[in-house]
Amino acid sequence: MDSQVIVALALSLVGGLSTSLGALLVILSGAPSLKMLGLLQGFAAGLMLSISFFDLVHNAINSIGFLKGNLWFFAGIIFFAIVVTFIPEPQIAPASEGKRKKENGDEGGKDMLKKHRRQVFYSGIVTAIGISLHNLPEGMAVFLGSLKGLRVGLNLAFAIALHNIPEGVAVALPVYFATQSKWEAFKLATLSGFAEPLGVVVVGV
Repeated sequence: MDSQVIVALALSLVGGLSTSLGALLVILSGAPSLKMLGLLQGFAAGLMLSISFFDLVHNAINSIGFLKGNLWFFAGIIFFAIVVTFIPEPQIAPASEGKRKKENGDEGGKDMLKKHRRQVFYSGIVTAIGISLHNLPEGMAVFLGSLKGLRVGLNLAFAIALHNIPEGVAVALPVYFATQSKWEAFKLATLSGFAEPLGVVVVGV
């Protein structure tokens, strides 16, 4: 394997594993309450939106012009909206469900809680798929940047690693809340991060 590909793979792994770091921050903090879930998801969404608009969209417009940059921006929105229609709503049975049933007592409350957990889990899966699709071209960008020089590749990988941490939080939070499983939350966030080195493999091998 070419040395440039190995360097790019290593750099993209740093970015990809930063998603795992975000997941670790979630699972080491304990299972979030419904209120905390909303607060942290809102914060993570704000961080990712600001990165999208102030960095990615800005760079796209500078590279290919205002019209093409916006056309590709909305093409991405439409593409993901189509992808989401093919994602089935998951069925979950959290390990602590029996305990929660005793606490709630009321049958209607139990059904509502189960439905809400399923919706939250679904949002985690949708977020993981979206971030995986987003990380794939990031890996490609790291590879192309490293071709220009190690310093360019390092700077790009560092910037990507920083914004991958809230992405890991955004995936792990709803999964941990819905399933009460630290492993499931960590696994799904980590898998979404591994789309980044996959991007390197696609263009570099």
